[in-house]
Amino acid sequence: MQPKVHAFFDDVTNTVSYVVQEPHGRAAAIVDCVLDYDQASGRTDTKSADKIAKYVRAEGLNVEWILESHVHADHLSAAPYLQEQLGGKIGIGANITVVQDTFGKVFNEGTRFQRDGSQFDALFREGDSFHIGQMRGDVLSTPGHTPACMTFVIGDSAFVGDTLFMPDFGTARCDFPGGSSETLYNSIQKILALPDDTRIFVGHDYKAPGRNEFAWETTVGEQKALNIHVGQGREVEDFVEMRDARDASLSVPRLILPSLQVNMRAGNMPEPDDQGNVFLKIPVNGI
Repeated sequence: MQPKVHAFFDDVTNTVSYVVQEPHGRAAAIVDCVLDYDQASGRTDTKSADKIAKYVRAEGLNVEWILESHVHADHLSAAPYLQEQLGGKIGIGANITVVQDTFGKVFNEGTRFQRDGSQFDALFREGDSFHIGQMRGDVLSTPGHTPACMTFVIGDSAFVGDTLFMPDFGTARCDFPGGSSETLYNSIQKILALPDDTRIFVGHDYKAPGRNEFAWETTVGEQKALNIHVGQGREVEDFVEMRDARDASLSVPRLILPSLQVNMRAGNMPEPDDQGNVFLKIPVNGI
């Protein structure tokens, strides 16, 4: 099956969110949605999520899944808001528990913060499948960027999160806690083993030098032939050397501290204090 895919590009975080619809019905899934967050004021907004909700309602779609490819470090998830508005179950990779354990310590969350993934409705493992109406989705575990990264193969389309970018931009960084360039290389080989005509939808785009337009759709065949980091059969040793050197030069994502605290809770804010006020923490020299 070839799902209908409608993309929403957030130019503040360079995130691409997707509504994935079965080709001959109204069932749909939402992949990697964005909650707007102003770092200077600490205020949130739902403008980006509302665009998705407006589209879903206009098309008369029934949202069955709200999927997270991983615990994002560059934007906050709007999953709980869209679930309240549209329904659907929130799903993520089962290794969310590893991420929760790591960053539960970084943010000094204490024992009230559950590290068992129970904030999510479904925890996916390698080989799991799910359905969007009559359309089947299959799950590939593709860690390396983070331990919980998943690729969702829905019909002829693969939603790869941050694992791969457009061929002219390459691959994800691997220097976050629990990341590994060798693991990422092996995960990418799983994706490249899919049929060459499999459509790949990436989680971000930053317009590689020389390209004038943002883009987010490619194919397995194009990635194998043209990806500047892993194309043309690049060997693992060369990739690891390149990726590690590149990562050492990258700055920390602007929204990493609020994003991790919220996204490891399935997009929910930390519990409010006795007066109903919500706070996010800034660990000094913690990351």
